[in-house]
Amino acid sequence: MDPNGFIDEKSESRLYVGNLDLRITEAALIKMFSPFGKIVAEDFLWHTRGPKRGEPRGFAFIQYSTKEEAKLAKEKMHGKLACGRPLVVRLASEKYLVETAEKLSKGVGDSHKTSLSGSSSGQMSRTAKIAAIKNKLKALEEDSSISKKQKLAESISTGESLDRPSGKR
Repeated sequence: MDPNGFIDEKSESRLYVGNLDLRITEAALIKMFSPFGKIVAEDFLWHTRGPKRGEPRGFAFIQYSTKEEAKLAKEKMHGKLACGRPLVVRLASEKYLVETAEKLSKGVGDSHKTSLSGSSSGQMSRTAKIAAIKNKLKALEEDSSISKKQKLAESISTGESLDRPSGKR
């Protein structure tokens, strides 16, 4: 996606593939998706740190040479079982838009909710993006003020000072 929020040709031919079983390898993924067109790039994501370091993260991205090939693969592979799990296959740009829409629907107050707008490809307007960011900030501020009030009430009820660290006295 370019800085102005328009979906470019490259992102329309890039697929997000999710809900991958940990036994599925990069080679197996390429083999599953190669019948639908020429794969020009593949990003298989791995855990880079922590206890799961070196294990697959359960999702990948596949780039086809054309958007038509990507759409065909999406239609044929979405929901198909692989190692007993249904694959989630979307255009990579759709994944971003779906997550943003879910966040918007969880926004604070009905007057601040916005909807996806734009062309038939489902692009978000600049106004909708700004509203989503404002909603997120407002929710974070409310969560923060609630937790501060709870801590203050707890410290008053236990007789602790806010300046003194809890633990040894």
